[in-house]
This record gives sequence, structure tokens and C-alpha cells, in this order.
Amino acid sequence: MAVNLEKIVSFAKRRGFIFPSSEIYGGLSASYDFGPLGMELKNNVKKAWLKSMVQNRNDVVGLDSAILMPRIVWEASGHLQSFHDPLVECKSCHHRFRADHLLEAKQAEPGYIKEEPVSIKDINCPDCEGELSAPKNFNLLMKTELGAVEGEKDEAYLRGETCQGIYLNYLNIKESMRQKIPFGIAQVGKAFRNEITTKNFIFRMREFEQMEQQYFINPNGCYNLSFDGRKIGGKPEDWMNYWREQRMNWYLNLGIKQENLRWRQHASDERAHYAKDAWDIEYNTPFGGWKEMAGVHNRGDWDLSRHGEYSKVDMTYTDQESGEKFVPWIIETSDGVDRATLMFLLDAYTEVEARSGEEDAKHNVEVVLKLHKNLAPIKIAILPLSKKEPLQKLSKEIQSRLWSKWMTQYDETGSIGKRYRRQDEIGTPYCLTVDFDSLEDKKVTVRDRDTMEQERISIDGLENYFQEKLNC
Repeated sequence: MAVNLEKIVSFAKRRGFIFPSSEIYGGLSASYDFGPLGMELKNNVKKAWLKSMVQNRNDVVGLDSAILMPRIVWEASGHLQSFHDPLVECKSCHHRFRADHLLEAKQAEPGYIKEEPVSIKDINCPDCEGELSAPKNFNLLMKTELGAVEGEKDEAYLRGETCQGIYLNYLNIKESMRQKIPFGIAQVGKAFRNEITTKNFIFRMREFEQMEQQYFINPNGCYNLSFDGRKIGGKPEDWMNYWREQRMNWYLNLGIKQENLRWRQHASDERAHYAKDAWDIEYNTPFGGWKEMAGVHNRGDWDLSRHGEYSKVDMTYTDQESGEKFVPWIIETSDGVDRATLMFLLDAYTEVEARSGEEDAKHNVEVVLKLHKNLAPIKIAILPLSKKEPLQKLSKEIQSRLWSKWMTQYDETGSIGKRYRRQDEIGTPYCLTVDFDSLEDKKVTVRDRDTMEQERISIDGLENYFQEKLNC
């Protein structure tokens, strides 16, 4: 059975992944809370990204910069002048929409003739069929004020992207960490955008998390560096190709199906104001086809040059060997934590014919969340076959051996078949069953989520067994 977004939304709430925020008060539009399992999944996505981007490399370091930034940062970045979406408002119901989204929806309708371009004047309000206003620019930055005295408050903004904090700390990191170009700075953190239209669950929200890395290079291409056992040229286009390969492989290695991913290059008239080149990784979603989930951008020297101009601080880099001076160019990789989490859920959600429990107790369809083991919220479920005290005691002793290394869950409620199904549904790779024989032979049964194969493993050997199986 094909998955759809409504099914994922219902599943995510029912199983403790994602809840509507402030739900007891009617909810807040496009705001969500990550429950016990959603928090673990999201943290695992971030850990996997940081491991590949920082831990497993010598040329990229991490940062955690402030969310609040003064107005001048966003003047220098160009966001106060250029960070706009086209807004239209219904003259009857006063609902607001992004004009470009309405045009996209119209062009996707059956029977649309490409040779007859549609204008926003030809579109009515999707909610009440009322007349729409002419488009006007709407800045997406969230503004706030700092200070205790009314009238003497300083204007500030919640960051619209995490990368500006990286540019402001470029010199600090270069000097304190003794970095030589080429090198990168990676950051995971919250960003905020006052989106006009928010939809498709956690795909588009006003408060979200980004995983961004800025790689500083010499634009003149003087490097011939070896990465992963091969030579990489040092020109901007070489680094673009390198980072495109790295980002695509990250998603594939974590289990996203190849057929659900593709690259799309931005046309010159759709690039951001800073971009010299831009490519998106798109995912084939069930709520509108191919949608952006990550990007690789050549930002040139826009960011450092602008911050140097506005701050009066010299951002020039001097090559210690050649004496060459230049303002570094930046190759950016940008991934959305929430979007990636949603896509991993969509890709892993699988409905299969009943396979667990007694024949007369089986359901027609069971859900198996085939998450990569590194992403699974719970790695090992401990299931005593009976609620009898000796099995409970041994099960909890086993759990205490394992939970310092892996997230575990103890479950003693219901038949063993039902408990297997519950763990399959939340993506747990391994279920460990403690039975009455375990009291005698000191062994337990370990069941694999995907193959359903079962192995009898000694209790003393469990840590080594799971270390090999999970490798995370």
C-alpha cells in the first residue's frame, strides 16, 4: 500500500514521534513538538551528519553560534533587502498565500497548457474563491527587540539561517583552531522564517533546524588535494562536484532509496542573491512530487566581503606559502534536519502482510519502519516472555548492561507477537526475548526486524554481538 502524508502524520502522533504544538489550546500553525521517539530520531539524524561532516574529517570543525543577531548582520548579508516572498491576500477572507505557490499549483492542474502562461490575476482564492490582491514583497526575517526600557530597545532578529553565525566566527575559528584553507565550519541549529504559507507537516515550518557547513576555498584553484584516496582539483566547480557527491552519498548510505532522489540545478533567475551556482537534492514526496531537501551552493566571496565591509574588519586570507592574498570563496552544504527526518520516515514506512503472532491473531497489514540502524530511535527492545518475577529480574539486569551504549526499551505488556509488531512499527532493529530457558542456559533469543531471523545468544556475549551488528 502506498504511503501518503496523512498516514505519516497520524502514525507519527500515535507512536510518539511528532505532536502538534500547543494542541490542548487548539494548536499553533506549522509548529510541532518532537515526542520521545521523534526526539531520538531527530538527534540521530544530527549525530550522523556531525559524524560524517566533523568527526570523520580533519578539515571541518564545529560551531554553535547565537540565535539572536543585531540588525546590521542582516543588512550586511542582504536579507533585509532581498529575503522576500511574493505575498497575495484575499480581498474577501483576508487569507494570505505565496503567489509562486499558487502559480505552481495552477500549472500542475490537469489540462494546463504550458504555451499559455498563467498570471496571478487569473487565480482566485483557494479558500473562498475571492479576488486576490496584487503580489507584494514580504520579508521572512523574524524581528524582535532587546532591552528593558521601552523606547530604548535595540532591534534584533532571530537568525533566518544558521550560516551567518559561521561567517561572523570565521576569523575566530581560523586563528584559534590554526586552520588553513581549504577548511570548513559546520553547525547544527535552529533557524526562523516568517513563512507566508506553511504546509505539508514538518516540511515547511516557521521554526526549524538546519545542518549547514561552509567550506572556505581559494577561488583561484591552486590546490590539488587528495580526499578518499583520489585527487580533487581546487577550482570552485571541483569543490561543488566533490560536495555534491558527499551529500548525495550521505542520504543513500542512510537508506534513502536511489529512485526517490535527484539533483536539480537552479536556473540563473531563481538563485539566491549570493549564489554563483546552486544545486538541490530533491525527494519525490507523496504531497507534491519532487521537493527540495538539501542543497550545495557556490556563494562566492559575497558573505565575507559584505561582513568585512559592514564591520570594517579585514577578512582577507594570506597564504603562508605563496604570500597570495584573497577573500575566500564559500561552498555551502545545507540540509534541513526536520525535512531529512520527514523523508527518512516516508522512505522507511512500509506496510507488509501480517508476519507476527499467532495465525488467528494476525492483522491483514503490519507496519515495519525500516529505518537505518544508525537512525532507529530504539536500538534494542528487551521482552520478557512472561511477567513472572524471575524473567522480569533477568530482563532488567540485561537492559542495565546495554543501556549505557544503546537506547533500549523494556516491554512486558501483551503477547510476544504484539510486542514484536510494536517494535517493528517504531523501527527497532533488534528484539531480545528472555524466556524460561534463559534462567538455565543463560542465553536469550535475538530477532532481526527485517529478516525476522532469530539467534540464540549468550547473555555474556550480547555487548559484543550488538557492537558488531549496530556499529554505532
